Amino acid sequence: MTTLNSGFGSRFGLEYAPTSFLVRMGKREMLVCRDFRKRYYAVNPLIECDTGIEPGHVEVLLMRRWLLILSKAH
Repeated sequence: MTTLNSGFGSRFGLEYAPTSFLVRMGKREMLVCRDFRKRYYAVNPLIECDTGIEPGHVEVLLMRRWLLILSKAH
């Protein structure tokens, strides 16, 4: 599996993510990576949606392990 560099910047801390890949679909990007952050709240075991760190981003946490970050393409 190839790890791609993305335009999400260092605010996401993705340089520490073990595996990630970026999918671009037209004007949208979807970054998929393992969630490595410590969450200090109760997380839904199946799916958890939240606003992203940067404006216009949506984070979807699947099964407490996989993080999908949805945004506009850069």
